Amino acid sequence: MKNTTKIQLSFMMFLEFFIWGGWFVTMGTFLGSNLGADGGQIGMAYSTQSWGAIIAPFIIGLIADRYFNAERILGVLHLVGAALMYFMSISQDFSTFYPHVLGYMIIYMPTLALVNSVSFNQMTDPAKEFSLIRVWGTVGWIAAGLVISYVFSWDSEASIAEGMLKNTFLMVAIASAVLGLFSFLLPKTPPPAKGQKNPSISDLLGLQAIGLLKDRNFLVFFISSILICIPLAFYYAQANPFLVELGMENPTGKMTIGQASEVLFMLLLPIFFKRFGIKWTLVVGMLAWAIRYVLFAYGDAGELSFMLILGIALHGICYDFFFVSGQIYTDSKAGATYKSAAQGLITLATYGLGMLIGFWVAGKITDQNLVSEGAHDWTAIWTWPAIFAVGVLVLFFVFFKNEKIEYKE
Repeated sequence: MKNTTKIQLSFMMFLEFFIWGGWFVTMGTFLGSNLGADGGQIGMAYSTQSWGAIIAPFIIGLIADRYFNAERILGVLHLVGAALMYFMSISQDFSTFYPHVLGYMIIYMPTLALVNSVSFNQMTDPAKEFSLIRVWGTVGWIAAGLVISYVFSWDSEASIAEGMLKNTFLMVAIASAVLGLFSFLLPKTPPPAKGQKNPSISDLLGLQAIGLLKDRNFLVFFISSILICIPLAFYYAQANPFLVELGMENPTGKMTIGQASEVLFMLLLPIFFKRFGIKWTLVVGMLAWAIRYVLFAYGDAGELSFMLILGIALHGICYDFFFVSGQIYTDSKAGATYKSAAQGLITLATYGLGMLIGFWVAGKITDQNLVSEGAHDWTAIWTWPAIFAVGVLVLFFVFFKNEKIEYKE
């Protein structure tokens, strides 16, 4: 792959995740402080990610894979996304904000697959080359948080009170417009399934891999994956409002520690996976979720702020040791015939069904623990996902029988 192509793809990945990290982390804080949204409404806004994940396969499978170049669809989607981001920034209430965020996530989630398609199409050795391109996405997410906290201070108490968080949507609108225009300059990626028979709904959602659930171990893993997304949703929807309410300085910037740890533990994952196997890797990932929420429940922005930082830093273990390991496990169980279908099925189950339930539960529990206007009983709120994560861990540990999985680096 040429150096110019590497630079193009790296810049594409950087902007793709700069865009996501530039508004998704602080949306809950924005909705609560600017639009007066309650926990249930914040959960609804975050659940648009799940609807996007459910609908994305139809956009990719029926349009991108058959009729248009991936880079062109990527460009159009991000240009439309820029307009929706602008309308989100000027929304005056939740009823006008929600249709725009729903529309945005329906068109954004397919772009995650499109940037991968554009990248893979240019690679001769994806196993070696892709990680070096994809890491720039993580850098982009981190950069967005640092810009919000340390360059503009939009997430400080004074700025939030002045409504400055709306500028995050304007920043992302500009970045989305830039990526939209830049996408038309990317290497051509023609539709791979042009002229082929249209896939069925079962094909698009990966349901042809449903037979894998006859395997007891995979069934236990599948159910656990859905259930663990419930406590995961608490972090996505409530972590930033929680840190802001406690008075932590530069909360969005500090949350990028989680993405930095994700890179670190991604490097350690193969070592742990080979030494301890799939069961213990997944167990450690679920245990990390429980520990994180205990740290959140009893930490504060003063002397115990180290507990909050440690809870954020556990993101690498939480995500990599469960979700990335789970993708590896799914791949190993699927076999050559159903690899793509199996990954589609587990994505639908987690980011679709699991997160959809999780955001709803998180919103309900947050509202139930509102003690006064703008003040929550966070110890009670974080105790619920901690207990739930332990419950999922026990379920998995008891019913999942250890097995050896060959891990190819």
